Amino acid sequence: MPGAVVIGAGPGIGRSVARRFAKEGMEVALVSRSGTTLDLEGARAYRADSADEDELRAALDAAAAELGTPDVVVYNAAVIRPDTPAEASMRSHLDAWAVNVVGALIAAAHVVPAMAGRGGGSFLITGGMPEPKAAYTSLSLGKAGVRTLVDILDQQWGSSGVHVAGVTVAGPVAPGTDFDPDDIAEHYWRLHTQPRSRWDREVLHGGAGG
Repeated sequence: MPGAVVIGAGPGIGRSVARRFAKEGMEVALVSRSGTTLDLEGARAYRADSADEDELRAALDAAAAELGTPDVVVYNAAVIRPDTPAEASMRSHLDAWAVNVVGALIAAAHVVPAMAGRGGGSFLITGGMPEPKAAYTSLSLGKAGVRTLVDILDQQWGSSGVHVAGVTVAGPVAPGTDFDPDDIAEHYWRLHTQPRSRWDREVLHGGAGG
């Protein structure tokens, strides 16, 4: 079965999404700054900083060399930190934007054309901040950018059979809460398996079961 690539494969949503796709028999590639498998049996691990274009492209090439053109790519990397407009600096915002938005764009530009050429696949992005918060200015701006990016990528490749969508998580992720990563992971699998006539471009996880 074609593989799944999870970019930003940390111990929260990234690991749960990887487990969910592996449960369906899919081979899984994990791309992260640590380059670890998160103790997922059979997973392949690749090290890359999502803000480093050369590293990110190289990791995606390495994964494709082993697994072939992926059936689904999940972009889950993000810089999550409190910062207010009064605390803004150009460098800190550029650094956050590079991970939160530009990394997703580069990943899509690198892998989605091959998926489109094959006639299908899914490119899914973890979103958040459905309402902007001044206490999380860079994250609010980044997640607004991600929402726009989903629309742009759909315009570019949706007609070629690539399902581009976002999963917007409206709260802090933690096991055993309304924002349990295992519950959130179900949205990614559902989006990936949606028939084309019923594609959603965004799913909001506002709590347990939803």
